[in-house]
Amino acid sequence: MKYRLKEGPAQAAARAGFSAATGYRIDQDRRLPSQKKAPRARRRPDPLAAIFDTEIVPLLQSAPGIRPIAVLDEMLRRHPDLPGNVRRTLERRIRDWRALHGEEHDVMFRQVHEPGRLGLSDFTEMDSLGVTVAGAALDHRLYHFRLACSGFEHAHVILGGESYVALAEGLQKWYGRRSPRG
Repeated sequence: MKYRLKEGPAQAAARAGFSAATGYRIDQDRRLPSQKKAPRARRRPDPLAAIFDTEIVPLLQSAPGIRPIAVLDEMLRRHPDLPGNVRRTLERRIRDWRALHGEEHDVMFRQVHEPGRLGLSDFTEMDSLGVTVAGAALDHRLYHFRLACSGFEHAHVILGGESYVALAEGLQKWYGRRSPRG
């Protein structure tokens, strides 16, 4: 609500897209929501406290793929006095335990390439191929450009010297000018 620095709470709230009452409430108490309330404590005793570490954790370690409902059925069979409405509590506790102590999973960050946003550019030294023209070694590089979204590719032979430097500098200037962040 940066508008509150120049305008009143009602106008600032309207510009920010929420009600005037919320604007006045924020203006009266400028603390963040995380600073206002202490975390809520348990409202009832934990019915799984006595058996989670001693019985459920060894079961999860011995059968990593076991489903929480199967664990619940087994615990209800072993402890008939356990209330039947602990399913969600057990599922949350098992989920949290698996996140900290379960088997490791591969982490994958999916990438979305929007058209016209990303081009990949690379120069490759080609001296090691031993290309000759009329018996003389050809000192050259290969410039390769690829659009990430469409996969369009272009390759161009660079015969060293200033053309290589000019092309590299030209691309840096062009990308620097076209960069959405720069």
